[in-house]
Amino acid sequence: MKKLINSPDDVVSDALAGIAAAHPELRVDVKERVVARAAATRAGKVALVSGGGSGHEPLHAGFVGPGMLDAACPGEVFTSPVPGQMLAAALGVDGGAGVLLVVKNYTGDVLNFQMAAELAAEEGVSVETVLVDDDVAVQDSTWTAGRRGTGATLFVEKIAGAAAERGDGLAEVAAVGRRVNAASRSFAVALTSGTTPAAGRPGFDLPGDEIEVGVGIHGEPGRRREKLRPAKEIVADMLAAILADQPLESGEEVLVLVNGLGGTPLLELYIVYAEVAALLAAKGVRIARNLVGNYVTSLDMAGVSITVCRADAELLELWDAPVDTPALRWGV
Repeated sequence: MKKLINSPDDVVSDALAGIAAAHPELRVDVKERVVARAAATRAGKVALVSGGGSGHEPLHAGFVGPGMLDAACPGEVFTSPVPGQMLAAALGVDGGAGVLLVVKNYTGDVLNFQMAAELAAEEGVSVETVLVDDDVAVQDSTWTAGRRGTGATLFVEKIAGAAAERGDGLAEVAAVGRRVNAASRSFAVALTSGTTPAAGRPGFDLPGDEIEVGVGIHGEPGRRREKLRPAKEIVADMLAAILADQPLESGEEVLVLVNGLGGTPLLELYIVYAEVAALLAAKGVRIARNLVGNYVTSLDMAGVSITVCRADAELLELWDAPVDTPALRWGV
């Protein structure tokens, strides 16, 4: 294993120290493992809190800032944060209008965020939860009951964050977050496994000429393994899986995320995007907005995920609203 780390035991703490040094606009509690905006939450504004295992950067800490999250809780690598972290984050950023928890559908995250929500309610904080479950590759996995939460997390956090910023109430912010999740579908393919620092070896074995079709962001098995093929054939299958689960009609508009899993060059991600754009154009579907890059990663896994979100005027308006975070910034 070749990695730029000091010790496998200190990976998360050392990374948080780096975030603190690089982003003085954030308040990073390395000991309690909470990343929050340095500025206090505006009175009356709904606060957004998310989190999950580390190893998926820039998700979630990279999305803390005006227009998106108020706080994030990073767990150990591929391990859910604990309820105490989530509670500390929620209490720390509550501005009196309540807290929305954005939770990816993994068993540990769901249980721990549920416990944190109950504890926060006992403290007098109003809490709503949006569960993200956009991955159509498998119905259940070794980590979940139901579909996994992946790339749509970014869409939910951005759009619900914008709704909170414009002053929507807690129920309205939660509703738009759930609407984004319901409108989003994702599918991923791995070319190689990621290597967790603690294990020091790849998370799963994948022959050099094969790909894992429908892989999860922790390396969970997908639908099948097959030989590597040209990008256009792989992308066609990925998009077909997405559209089989959520068909789109000619004339519709979508948000598209072509997301690297951590070890794929931008050159290849743009090749993927070109194929996605051509296929959707052939169906008469217009890509209204897009992102291409590494946003929801799986350590150093080589591969790509595609997320498509059916858009409407309100979602596009909220998507275009200013955002100022380490990993997503426009309109400021």
